Amino acid sequence: MIDFTSDDDESIFPNNLRPNNLEISIYSSPSNLNWRFKVPDGQLIYFNDEHYGPQQFEAGKDFGDFLIWRRDGIPSYELAVVVDDHLMGITEVVRGADLLKSTARQLLVYQALGWNPPKFYHCDLIFDEQGKPLSKRKNSKSLRELQQA
Repeated sequence: MIDFTSDDDESIFPNNLRPNNLEISIYSSPSNLNWRFKVPDGQLIYFNDEHYGPQQFEAGKDFGDFLIWRRDGIPSYELAVVVDDHLMGITEVVRGADLLKSTARQLLVYQALGWNPPKFYHCDLIFDEQGKPLSKRKNSKSLRELQQA
């Protein structure tokens, strides 16, 4: 199994912050709330990556409850990509190896919605001189700039 833990990897959502009983009434509004997917602690999520081979993650250990709907009314990345790929009939997904753990989360969403997941292929990452993965968020040089250098 490949470990691509990064400096900005999220911490596991504490179980003691899980609501015991979510009370929703006609007077409640889901706005201004972050909705999280409650992971089945201890469940192993297996998948075969078309590049890296067999992968395994443990819910509650490798990742915790994850954001599914943001308080500003926008779905999270995990929910958005699952719904989008399903509605478009996507059968193969290609993404960076840093998203292997994200794939495990998405497989839980596919399972909860009763949908069949696509096949996954995770590509190798390209690293800078300091050994950090190239990232638009961190203003890394583009591939073109690296080629020209």
